[in-house]
Amino acid sequence: MRSNLLTLNTVAFELVPPNADLGREQALEEARKVLRFSKESGIDDRIRHVMMPGMIDEDDDRPRELKPRLDVLDFWKIIEPELPGVKGLCTQVTAFMDEPSLRHRLTDLRDAGIEGIAFVGVPRTMNDGEGSGVAPTDALSIYEGIVPNRGAILIPTRDGEHGRFNFKCDQGATYGMTQLLYSDAIVGFLSEFAKSTDHRPEILLSFGFVPKVETRIGLINWLIQDPGNAAVADEQAFVKRLSETEPAQKRTLTIDLYKRVIDGVADMGFPLSIHLEAAYGASAPAFETFAEMLDYWSPAS
Repeated sequence: MRSNLLTLNTVAFELVPPNADLGREQALEEARKVLRFSKESGIDDRIRHVMMPGMIDEDDDRPRELKPRLDVLDFWKIIEPELPGVKGLCTQVTAFMDEPSLRHRLTDLRDAGIEGIAFVGVPRTMNDGEGSGVAPTDALSIYEGIVPNRGAILIPTRDGEHGRFNFKCDQGATYGMTQLLYSDAIVGFLSEFAKSTDHRPEILLSFGFVPKVETRIGLINWLIQDPGNAAVADEQAFVKRLSETEPAQKRTLTIDLYKRVIDGVADMGFPLSIHLEAAYGASAPAFETFAEMLDYWSPAS
């Protein structure tokens, strides 16, 4: 087992780089919205990181067209001055960059103040191992000296995920960032994982607000899809229920899920952080819900 001395111990809010054609002003507006809503909801002192995904082309059936986005590094350099005391996390696609290019990229991200990088591979339209660059599992070990906090994606409902995640930990992953959680499947997953391995990476538990617009667009349903997987079908049904529910009941259902997950995993020996996402953009209702969740438990407490 690799020792895991470094922990993020954080609440991170996901902030997606805006379309490149919208430029600097839109990037600043996104950061200022997060600052405003977090202050209004009383959690501005709890959000210690923003998590910026490196966007890649996905399937043609994506509910919202994926236009070219600002590069994560450029985005971070624009918004960092607007978010005092907040550090950066990001995801980095590795599968299309050769080793020297990726090394240079990771060094630039680290030097800009990005404290954790989760390595991701090819989009769903391709098979694992495709792509001419560095595999994410190889990156976890190759760049240990450059990136202290090296993350891997964790999908607790995915078939074979125990072996997959254990291998990533063997390779040097210091944290796992879960897919958006719309069930408490992560509780059973980590319970079984703890029984079968000594690895105790930090787990960033990901929770997302579901607004009413999801009924029309279906972006969250698409993000968590896994055709033929009954466990994911149940999660998609829960997302549909949340999208159709009135605000007060929606908040109750979301917070109840959060409590079940936290109560289930809190004493397993894994360091825990929280990753919050508003897939349709920051909003007052989302942050009011996040605030109530963090009142129940947050890493700082």
